[in-house]
Amino acid sequence: MSANAAAEGAAKPKSNLIKIVLIVVAVLVLVGGAAGGTWFFMKGGSHAKGKDTHAEATTGDEEDDEAPSSAKKPAPIYMALENMVVNLADPGGDRFAQIGVTLELSDEKLGEQIKQRLPAVRSSILMLVSQRTAEELLRRDGKDKLAQDIVMEVSRVAGLRTPRPIRTEGEGDKRPLTQRYTGPIRAVLFASFIVQ
Repeated sequence: MSANAAAEGAAKPKSNLIKIVLIVVAVLVLVGGAAGGTWFFMKGGSHAKGKDTHAEATTGDEEDDEAPSSAKKPAPIYMALENMVVNLADPGGDRFAQIGVTLELSDEKLGEQIKQRLPAVRSSILMLVSQRTAEELLRRDGKDKLAQDIVMEVSRVAGLRTPRPIRTEGEGDKRPLTQRYTGPIRAVLFASFIVQ
């Protein structure tokens, strides 16, 4: 029995040593996995997406660059009005203009509100154009002034708040490319503009 007891005594320390080594390895694997997972989620998984995480970490920018631009800025809502032909205020009354107006709106509900007042809106635009001369309408600043007056008049007729202009500069000059507004009507775009 003493030989048998000696063999059992030698087997116990080997068995305990194996158990301790396995526990230490398991703990190291778990700690390493937890550290790696934490690092991955703190960086937003950007290595998997192929992004440079160093730049994001230093700038503090947490905005997702891969989000579609429509999520950042809603798509514009356009409302095209039928083309209008109107006599101009030139002496002799033989000059006329044909214009196609498209309104850029802040939302679709506003389009329905304007459609309910469409006859008054069209009449107001026709009155504005009929007060202009061909010379005025052929110049860029004349078209810009007409667009501004249309925004103000349509806002008044539709019972909307008065918009404030936002000046958007063109390259190399001080004239606006398109006059934009902060109100419900964001811009007036001319789809066609013929003066004869």
